[in-house]
Amino acid sequence: MCGFVCLWNVGDEALARNMIERLSHRGPDAVAVARLPGSPVVMAHCRLSIIGPEDGAQPIHQSDDMLVVNGEIYNHEDIRAIVGPSAFATASDSETILHLFRTGASKWIRQIDGMFAFVLATRDRIIAARDPLGIKPLYFARIGNGHAFASELKAFEGMDVESVQAIPPGTLFDSMDGWRQWYRLPQGAAEAEPDFDTARTARELRFFLEEAVAKWMVADVEVGSFLSGGLDSSIIAAIAQQQRRKSGKGPLRTFSVGTEGSPDLLAARAVARHIGSNHKEYAFTADDVAANLPHVIYHLESADVDLVRSAIPTLFAARLARQEVKAVLTGEGADELFAGYTYHHGYVDHPRALADELTRALGTMHNINLQRVDRVAMAESLEARTPFLDRDLIAFAQSIPATLKMRRTGDAEAESTGPTTEKWILRKACADLLPHALIWRKKAQFDEGSGTVDALSIALQDLTGAASPLDRQSEADLYETILRERFMNPQRILDSAGRWEAGRVLTGTDNLVQGAA
Repeated sequence: MCGFVCLWNVGDEALARNMIERLSHRGPDAVAVARLPGSPVVMAHCRLSIIGPEDGAQPIHQSDDMLVVNGEIYNHEDIRAIVGPSAFATASDSETILHLFRTGASKWIRQIDGMFAFVLATRDRIIAARDPLGIKPLYFARIGNGHAFASELKAFEGMDVESVQAIPPGTLFDSMDGWRQWYRLPQGAAEAEPDFDTARTARELRFFLEEAVAKWMVADVEVGSFLSGGLDSSIIAAIAQQQRRKSGKGPLRTFSVGTEGSPDLLAARAVARHIGSNHKEYAFTADDVAANLPHVIYHLESADVDLVRSAIPTLFAARLARQEVKAVLTGEGADELFAGYTYHHGYVDHPRALADELTRALGTMHNINLQRVDRVAMAESLEARTPFLDRDLIAFAQSIPATLKMRRTGDAEAESTGPTTEKWILRKACADLLPHALIWRKKAQFDEGSGTVDALSIALQDLTGAASPLDRQSEADLYETILRERFMNPQRILDSAGRWEAGRVLTGTDNLVQGAA
């Protein structure tokens, strides 16, 4: 996990160093700036060492090529075997990108499996690309006849740039061939055929989950896990603990935060006891929230109310985890894959519309939930990994009919959370991992279950001197004010930020069901 800058036909080493210093939180282990000889390319990189810590320094410069990468390539050992180990100069997973490019294959980028953003340059060509879901960020700006690339918007602070744009997920820019969308989300399935084998599907889903967790735990350092006590993070932690036990390693380190006595803290303790993890927790207060709110908004690069609320407990969890590990697993993506949000219940009789909505939501995660996870974790120099967003798992999950994700059940049914049950097939696939009460526990939003909403309400009153809790608009105005105070070009940040959207339920009256999408 890292941060990088690339300048092409613009600026020099001094500008690149100035930009990378604003991203130093993303990689405290090493910072380097280099020019590709005989070319208009300057690259800068700050590194958090996860794989190949001894010899994986960047920028990677070999012959007439230079490369900077942010993220992890989980199939790097397979790629080494295909390309030939003798071609590699380091143990770094990032180097595999360079050698795949050199093969000259037209679809070389599709062989990369992981979360990544990179810029690769030759003497007369530059290529920039982003992973399928946009887990890792990448921005670019046109400056005269040149381009500037960076991992976060704040790197462009003080630069005379008309606009900065995010490179879309699954997209590649090539200075020779232009833009190309190299990955497209598979469309979600709607209804099951009459002879559909639900039990087999649950077993296969479990297999894909276990494969994803194993893949996303690859590292030369210890990988821990966030544990909110909710279904998604509990499943990931339980599978990770099983795999550590099978490999003869010590217990998984898990991390949970919330206000004292909050439902998430209590549920996380129960999960940790059940799976036998080495569990740490932190109970934050309204004073903690008030003290850290400007820090959250600055690193989040957004003033969206829902995003800020969910970023607060993420910050405390990242800070807690970073005391012991450099990387953690998270449960992001399960709600979008398996219909886990409150508003999804309104789609229970409209499976085609639900499948389409889940596909839409997956495609917009990069500047909402994934932006929160990346920015806030990296603010604490922590790598956050999202196994639910493994490319193979996504492909299988999208083939599961929506009727098995949001399912009509019944209050009396043992395998339900009420009249309609969200993420039903996911719960079914993992029923043996956790106690029945935890598997079939009704979902609570992270900011609510952790106690953040109440703590934040008190903190906002303290910060503003208000006599009563702030309404939503006043809360939004405060966040925007804080953001404007922290950035020289605040409008650029505000214009680039994602927004939570309500889900539209296609019924006879076309009702709008409120809820975070």
